[in-house]
Amino acid sequence: MAGGPHMKMVGVDVGGTFTDVFVLDEADGTAAVAKVPTTRPDQSGGFLDGIGQQVSDLSEIAVVVHGTTAGTNALLERKGARTGVITTQGLRDVLEMRRRDRPRTWGLRGDFEPVVDRRHRLEVPERTLADGTIRTQVDLDAVRAAARELQAAGCAAVSILFANAYANPENEALATQAVRAIWPNEHVSCSSEILPEIREFERFSTTALNAYLQPEVSGYLDRLETALKKGGFTGEFMIVQSNGGVMGVETACRTPVRTALSGPAAGVIAAGYIATTAGFPDVITGDMGGTSFDVSLIAGGQSMLSPQTSIDFGMVVRTPMIEITTIGAGGGSIAWVDRGGLLNIGPESAGSNPGPVAYGLGNDRPTVTDANVVLGRIDPDNPIGGKLEQLDVEAARRAIDAHVGQPLDLDTEQAAEAVLRVANSRMAGAIRLVSIERGFDPKRFAFMPFGGGGALHAGAMLAEVGIARAIVPRYPGVTSAMGCVIADMRADFVQTINALVDGLDTGVLTAFMQVHVDDGMATLEAANTTFEARVASFELDMAYIGQTHTVAVPLEVTVANGAVTPPTKAEIEAAFDKAYAATFGRLLKNGTRRILNLRSAVTGTRPKFDLRTLAPTETQAANPKATRKVHFGDTWHDTAIYDRLALPIGTEINGPAILEQPDTTVLIEPGLTGRVDDYGNTVITKDSA
Repeated sequence: MAGGPHMKMVGVDVGGTFTDVFVLDEADGTAAVAKVPTTRPDQSGGFLDGIGQQVSDLSEIAVVVHGTTAGTNALLERKGARTGVITTQGLRDVLEMRRRDRPRTWGLRGDFEPVVDRRHRLEVPERTLADGTIRTQVDLDAVRAAARELQAAGCAAVSILFANAYANPENEALATQAVRAIWPNEHVSCSSEILPEIREFERFSTTALNAYLQPEVSGYLDRLETALKKGGFTGEFMIVQSNGGVMGVETACRTPVRTALSGPAAGVIAAGYIATTAGFPDVITGDMGGTSFDVSLIAGGQSMLSPQTSIDFGMVVRTPMIEITTIGAGGGSIAWVDRGGLLNIGPESAGSNPGPVAYGLGNDRPTVTDANVVLGRIDPDNPIGGKLEQLDVEAARRAIDAHVGQPLDLDTEQAAEAVLRVANSRMAGAIRLVSIERGFDPKRFAFMPFGGGGALHAGAMLAEVGIARAIVPRYPGVTSAMGCVIADMRADFVQTINALVDGLDTGVLTAFMQVHVDDGMATLEAANTTFEARVASFELDMAYIGQTHTVAVPLEVTVANGAVTPPTKAEIEAAFDKAYAATFGRLLKNGTRRILNLRSAVTGTRPKFDLRTLAPTETQAANPKATRKVHFGDTWHDTAIYDRLALPIGTEINGPAILEQPDTTVLIEPGLTGRVDDYGNTVITKDSA
């Protein structure tokens, strides 16, 4: 951590409905949380308001770490900047051709518009071959003319995308230098800098999307940084990456494509740390906010990383990301009956404005939150988030009756139960997708619900999927914000090798490793932050010759005093055989092994705070603060209501019961028991477990 008088670390996660803040005071180990409405269209308002609720003097803050959805939203809503492309002759339409896939697999038609208009994709003479040989030198006069044409067309950003630049970046580097000399801002992206990796479409797409996001994301982060400094903040401002690590704001402005899905990634990092500390290294996370339900799997304390994802159809981002499956089943997801008489949930959401019908802000279509309100599971007199003093139960009942009950011939309570059953079924399907369909038995895993609405559905996931237990963290509504504070700093690198193992020059491979280590360590050093350790890890994308798809092959490589120890061919072959057999169950006899890419990660491990500081200090027996009628199944039950944050360690509560706190509501259904562990988590199990 940074030294000096600054003692507070602040994590801020901006979601579709709420902005969450987690404040850790390193001086005494205490934590404070805040949840405020997300402000639109400029999210910085809610960001600063949330911090201000818990920290009056910004000069006390050492580090602010932000999980942002600015980049993701700009992609999904197509609100990035007008962008230009300068590319090799003949490759103008790579972004549009993609992999010749379709929005609907079985559809005969499908429309797709790349984020860069065709009139803004300009070609210039140059050619580099796949082996790195330059057949045609780049025409720099043509490059400058193209850049001026794009400026005149109103493009705020530009990307340089040349054929085979991963094999030899010389032409692309010269063109980028020429463009930067005349471009009016810093929004110039070069594919060999962003992704020096084989496969043209993925490299082009990632780089073009990076340019598309630069003006939007850098402008947003600049406004935040300016406002923080104006308020007296002099500490470090950092951004969560999609891989679960953090980076400096300067790096985020240069490579904003790495911020896609950064908020959900922070939540997974926090959930993994909390669950592993509590003794559950195998956990499935479920982040339920106002707009979506995000699911991820952690095995052996390690998050699953994917080298590539599609933010939306045709918008492929190839950068390491924590594997997160997202469905439109958040608290604000709208329930509707289609023409065939089927009840659906989402994907449309009421978001934070106007929000659920019960908010009384103009929405008249029922949401998942409205169903929970109608069934008594959410206290209408004490809604989370501080946005409203009271929820309108009768308005929620009318909406559910009109849009669900009457079309399906159900009374209001039955209709609300139906809404929750469909929502729970969709969430359970997402959990099965990341577990059963990938070879993991969910009975081995605990379920960790978080976000503002996740803990209301924990019991349903135990029943639907067969998971043995759920672990509700101490502050589930702000878990992603806590993850911002917990996350390590990480720098990722990739370099195409494209060589057979038999003919591999290990010196060349080691040289690339050394460059990655040197650049990564320099990035950590520039962060001006204390690390407990600095670790380099390496992975190869490998396959047998003739195969298209690769397997990830971790390499055990020693780095001593910053110097990489060269791996041997025998070590590489053994590592590949182990990884390939684990994936496919057998090896190919006499198959020739090929290395496609080297992937490196340099991680600075940040000190973790003791989760016991979040545990309750009360020692007296827990008593309900009230009771109210809550609907389960087909009848109303008298249900005990508890102040969750006041429950002592070791408390056991049999359902039905509701545990309330400012950032969420925990539902313990009939037949379930909740127990407060040593860290303040509530572990929910079946009574027979």
